[in-house]
Amino acid sequence: MHDGERGCPKCGHTKTETDEIATSGTGLSKMFDIQNRSFQVISCTNCGYSELYRSQSSGNMIDLFLG
Repeated sequence: MHDGERGCPKCGHTKTETDEIATSGTGLSKMFDIQNRSFQVISCTNCGYSELYRSQSSGNMIDLFLG
């Protein structure tokens, strides 16, 4: 890749998939398996490298992943 080009931090590929996951926190939410935290997952379709972003965050998550 040339300077200034963007893509996956691991392989440079520019195609992604997005998904969401939910997790439990600590304490009572963990004990009762209450999934009160959600994240967006951005994954490279070439190598599978993935990053998690808290769902409350605004902005375009794919732009954060690709640089």
